[in-house]
Amino acid sequence: MIQEFGVLPDGTPVEEITLKKGELEASVLTFGAIIRDLKFAGQSVVLGFDNLQDYLDHSPYFGAIVGRCANRIANGKLEIDGRAYQLSQNDNGHHLHGGTQGFSRRNWQIEQSDKASVLLKLVSEDGDMGYPGRVEVLVRYTLTGAGAVRVKMSATTDQSTPVNLAQHSYFNLDGSDTILDHQLEIAAETYVPVNDHLIPTGEIRSVAWTPYDFQDGRRLRRKSGEEAVIYDHNFCLSDAPRDAVEFAAALEDKSGDRRMEVWTTEPGLQLYDGGKIDVPVPGLAGKNYGAHAGLCLEAQRWPDSVNRKTFTDVLLRPGVSYNQVTEFRFS
Repeated sequence: MIQEFGVLPDGTPVEEITLKKGELEASVLTFGAIIRDLKFAGQSVVLGFDNLQDYLDHSPYFGAIVGRCANRIANGKLEIDGRAYQLSQNDNGHHLHGGTQGFSRRNWQIEQSDKASVLLKLVSEDGDMGYPGRVEVLVRYTLTGAGAVRVKMSATTDQSTPVNLAQHSYFNLDGSDTILDHQLEIAAETYVPVNDHLIPTGEIRSVAWTPYDFQDGRRLRRKSGEEAVIYDHNFCLSDAPRDAVEFAAALEDKSGDRRMEVWTTEPGLQLYDGGKIDVPVPGLAGKNYGAHAGLCLEAQRWPDSVNRKTFTDVLLRPGVSYNQVTEFRFS
């Protein structure tokens, strides 16, 4: 089902597509290719809003596809084949999630839709947010009979340019005020340390015997006496994208009744624990969202890779296709 959700300030209508399959029901917006709501067995498991204006005014990327480059690029600067580029600076002098008008703030076009899937398209022109090249992006959301939301993304370009897309939903599996008592497992032996501006230092560090070790699964809440940690870090799943999805993470609510697994082709997983959420308006079903109301598990290439030769390759060349598949599997 497709219906109008609202109208942008320039008069462009934003449409909402409702998808259903088995125990899953999803509401997807053309604005930002946002997963506005996602219900598993009748329970909303993401953060979102009930009206368009709140997305325009207050959303910290709730449910959106972020790009052209997800995560941070130091000082908004990059160099391609000896030529320097200055990108939009929207985060303490750095570039975050595509800039001030990244993909999360664009109205995508519906290419195809049926009861359980929708295909959305966006064209990013040469010079968009400072990036070179015209990029065409496709995102398909599919609800599977096995209880998964499959996100399939592809992109092509006519000039060499970095492309790094991510699905940016905030998850909360039981509707509790915070996710700190959720159990989290991440299949990563190393992570990327960051500075005070959340820019990678260039190191790749072992998670062993640190607060960043989620390999055996544990609650996010730190125990009394333990070091306080705000999680907004990339966990290294592999050195390069994989040909098929592999297990990346698992999240369970505090009672253990609901479980979500993340499977992806991507080499990185950004854990953001929602510590800075401070939304002044009600969210879905009138719920208030404060710190740690939800967490993000963003499958992507490593942050600031365009400036780090030892990190994952994010440069897309003409004639080559960017591809990502990420699945959120519920049980």
